[in-house]
Amino acid sequence: MLKGLNPILSPELLATLRAMGHGDEIALVDGNYPGQEHARRLIRLDGHPLIPVLDAILSVLPIDDFVPEAIFRATVKQDKDTLDPVHQEIVACCGKHEPNRRVVPLLGADFYPRVRAAHTLVQTSEPRLYGNVILRKGVIYP
Repeated sequence: MLKGLNPILSPELLATLRAMGHGDEIALVDGNYPGQEHARRLIRLDGHPLIPVLDAILSVLPIDDFVPEAIFRATVKQDKDTLDPVHQEIVACCGKHEPNRRVVPLLGADFYPRVRAAHTLVQTSEPRLYGNVILRKGVIYP
């Protein structure tokens, strides 16, 4: 345990977040996602739902402000406008940490290749479908 750090941030996850460079992406996915198959690097956070994991990561990870879009979420099938409760919670959590950043919906054809290319995939135990989000790491300014 460390002071000031959310205990969801495991040693492996903290090391990964620190090792990621500017522009690297990390995908946080639900319990039904084929994480083992899609991950370049897989971190399992079994027993933790998505939103507390997202909140913990956003407490330490800077989001890229060099690009217009840096936070992405999965969509319900082919509908970019539908916001399931899990998506509403993703938007609220991201808004708490990054109030000036929009959460961009990506259709599966765009979302899945981006997850496969991500630096790391974090598999949560989120039971809700389409509870997936991608974060692009930014920089810490001097």
